[in-house]
Amino acid sequence: MNTPKLFEPLSVGALSLANRIVIAPMCQYSAVDGKMTDWHTIHLGQLALSGAGLLTIEATAVRPDGRISYGDVGLWDDATEAAMATVLQSVRRWSSMPIAIQLAHAGRKASTDLPWLGGKQIAPGHAHGWQTVAPSALPFHDTDNPPVAMTREQMDEVRDAFAASARRAARLGLDAVQIHAAHGYLLHEFLSPLSNRRDDEYGGSLDNRMRFPLEVFDAVRAAFPAEKPVSVRVSATDWVAGGWSTEDTVAFAKALEARGCSAIHVSTGGLHPAQQIPVGPGYQVPHARAVKQAVAIPVVAVGMITDYDHAEAIVATGDADLVAIARGILYDPRWPWHAAAHLGASVTAPPQYLRSQPRQFPHLLTANKPGPVA
Repeated sequence: MNTPKLFEPLSVGALSLANRIVIAPMCQYSAVDGKMTDWHTIHLGQLALSGAGLLTIEATAVRPDGRISYGDVGLWDDATEAAMATVLQSVRRWSSMPIAIQLAHAGRKASTDLPWLGGKQIAPGHAHGWQTVAPSALPFHDTDNPPVAMTREQMDEVRDAFAASARRAARLGLDAVQIHAAHGYLLHEFLSPLSNRRDDEYGGSLDNRMRFPLEVFDAVRAAFPAEKPVSVRVSATDWVAGGWSTEDTVAFAKALEARGCSAIHVSTGGLHPAQQIPVGPGYQVPHARAVKQAVAIPVVAVGMITDYDHAEAIVATGDADLVAIARGILYDPRWPWHAAAHLGASVTAPPQYLRSQPRQFPHLLTANKPGPVA
């Protein structure tokens, strides 16, 4: 019996993945001063036993002011690095699943409260609040405290912070880095004409608006080991007239590929509150398909991909090379097991769980070998 495409191995750069299922980065808003806690050991630990091909650590701020909220994870100093090392040591002790990290700066969408406390922006001077920065002094919501338009010096500091965090990720032995240039955060803000109104060489034309995100990519690529992949997550469209478009995304993807980008993770939206998103299963897949047709590097599709046959169809038809699961795997942390059972494939599992192998699927689970202990 042929292996379903979803469960065929794939190489992203020099990194070998057992299958095409990626666990997307999902913010947990549960860090303390940027430091991971026991919650992250539980959260990442269970996902590392899911049978997916790759686990991605949530959006990790490269500076304290780049956090979405005061509960965000960071990787900007020795203390945040040490906390992450403790979590990774526990996870790797029991799982060999490759682990990537998403490095991010929230830009004008920073300094917010926790989602379950309303998620509204917290103004500077209030507890847990700080002054935000952005390409231009345009707030996300009209009622938000406006961001400060970044100077060239501030841009250099952020670029260097991305590189420094990439070097820390390398010390932690992480297998890949993803740069967050989506969902209305800082790098996306530079890309979109709706948020970037600069009149210098970083605003105006498409080439100018791409300039800073590409400088950040170059800095991260130079800072992270050459044999390990660096990917970029993009929002392919703002879903607002006159905003960032799929055509712009294709141009950006080509520029990234030429600079040594290993993969493009295609999402959409998040930049403007006026966005009109036609939400439904696979609603972002056409944008991934457009990028896939334009580049030779692997492309990841994401967004309400919860049905096993749908996920298989996306990779089998060539719309994307991998599918990313986010909320769906929080709801069902054994989603890859269940997809493999449905499609007639197999996945790795911890030896402690092999007794759970269903009688009707006698070849579903194979023993997982623990990873290296940092």
